[in-house]
Amino acid sequence: MPESVYLSPDGVADPDVAALAAVAAQVGARVLELAPGVLERVAATVTPQPVLAVFPMLDVPVVPASGRFVVVMADVRDPGNAGTVLRSADASGADAVVCCGGTVDPYNPKTVRASAGSLFHVPIVVERDAAAALHALSGYRRVGAVVRGGEDYTDYDWTQPSALVLGNEAAGIGGELALDARVVIPMQGRAESLNVGMACAVLCFEAARQRRTTMPR
Repeated sequence: MPESVYLSPDGVADPDVAALAAVAAQVGARVLELAPGVLERVAATVTPQPVLAVFPMLDVPVVPASGRFVVVMADVRDPGNAGTVLRSADASGADAVVCCGGTVDPYNPKTVRASAGSLFHVPIVVERDAAAALHALSGYRRVGAVVRGGEDYTDYDWTQPSALVLGNEAAGIGGELALDARVVIPMQGRAESLNVGMACAVLCFEAARQRRTTMPR
């Protein structure tokens, strides 16, 4: 639930925004109307929407015990990439996303926008120590996405409990991190690799496809 909602004059005059603000007020949020120009000065975008809201942080201490597929960002630095990973994990049915190492803050404004709302849909675990984060996932097979030297991602059995580990955009996965398997996305053209957000989507949806085809109907 939002803690507070801020409306520009345009937002106050917009019936849809006013209805949204009314719902927020009903669940206990403070609704504040701002003077002209104030929202534009405090927003992180050049042309903001006519409504802003403040939410509490949503991360949880541990990955849900009943999970089967988890995405781990280990040192993913770009907020747009991180948001795309959250969105792909959510859309493909991942049980949680773990942000560890030097990964950008999942509450970075650019990450929040790039997640397109998925920040609110998929459980997020924040752990500064990447090695500790992977150790806590010992009930999963920790599968690193690598550029070379791994198994074709379509040959890997994603129906077993798996934690997909995504490394740094430039350096990949740190050699100190314990992995149980490595997968690659074969490249047909001259590109060496995919953007980490795009690679996450490819791998997540292959995992979802395999789980879906093995589920009883």
